[in-house]
Amino acid sequence: MMAQRINWRLVALLVPLALSSLLWDPAMLIAVARRDQALAQTILLELRLPRTALALLIGGGLGLGGAAMQGLLRNPLASPDVLGPSTGAAFGAVLAGYFLGGGVLAVAIGGMAGALLALALLLALAGPAAGTATLVLAGVAISALGGALVNLALSLAPSPYALYDVMFWLLGSLADRSLPQLAVAAPLIIAGGALLLAQRHRLDTLALGEDVATSLGVAIPRLRWTIVVATGIMVGAGVAVAGSIGFIGLVVPHLVRPLVGNRPGAALVPSGLAGAGLLLAADMAVRLPVNGQELKLGVLTALLGAPFFLWLVVRSR
Repeated sequence: MMAQRINWRLVALLVPLALSSLLWDPAMLIAVARRDQALAQTILLELRLPRTALALLIGGGLGLGGAAMQGLLRNPLASPDVLGPSTGAAFGAVLAGYFLGGGVLAVAIGGMAGALLALALLLALAGPAAGTATLVLAGVAISALGGALVNLALSLAPSPYALYDVMFWLLGSLADRSLPQLAVAAPLIIAGGALLLAQRHRLDTLALGEDVATSLGVAIPRLRWTIVVATGIMVGAGVAVAGSIGFIGLVVPHLVRPLVGNRPGAALVPSGLAGAGLLLAADMAVRLPVNGQELKLGVLTALLGAPFFLWLVVRSR
């Protein structure tokens, strides 16, 4: 009952946030003031709707994936970034910039292919019966390799402007995202989220210990890989479309978990809702110009999340 009340309160908060995001545009306000219905409809459907929907989906996926990873690894410092799909998606997008011209749809497809490749490499390295420590170490190794490959590709660019769009994409942003990009990311994030939500009761059982969970019929290796693959698909799809947006998956579960009695399974849905609301609010904040330019979304989430992460590290000591 407690989790249901929290979920409804978060939904009640998300609705006005989403409506505000749809109207949070000077051009939209001008079109409404001029009663230009055609212009207002174009701005709403082609600019504001994809941006708002992607913020909800990507933020929800990051929050949900972070809660699932922390519940699986039983580590409050775990986040979806440890598995490698984020850097794999970044590397795939850079390659798309090299060989496919760097268009927005090409970058999204390349990023998703890179995320899936990182997941395949993770499965090959760790093996089907890998333990938690092996899984984390394999994810860290893949993340390091992906980051090195991204830096290598950027350093070998034929000119400083060859991958200009990709370099800005890596900073994370939802500006100028379109309906085709929404169509690429939405099915993957929804499918991954559905897989994670189906494991919520098993995560609660796992909190009692692996031996107890096994005795109660939970297949630990299957649960582990289901969460890994589902989280990787969601994070990879989000990174492929919006670039690198960090710390949402780390911060949100910590804010939600105490409200649901520290149950990892019960924290999944509110973490997804809170992640959607946090990223949507952050995306609205970056639309306020700084020195005449829009701040990148990944930069803002890092500025907010890094101090929180340091506080967690200090408290864990």
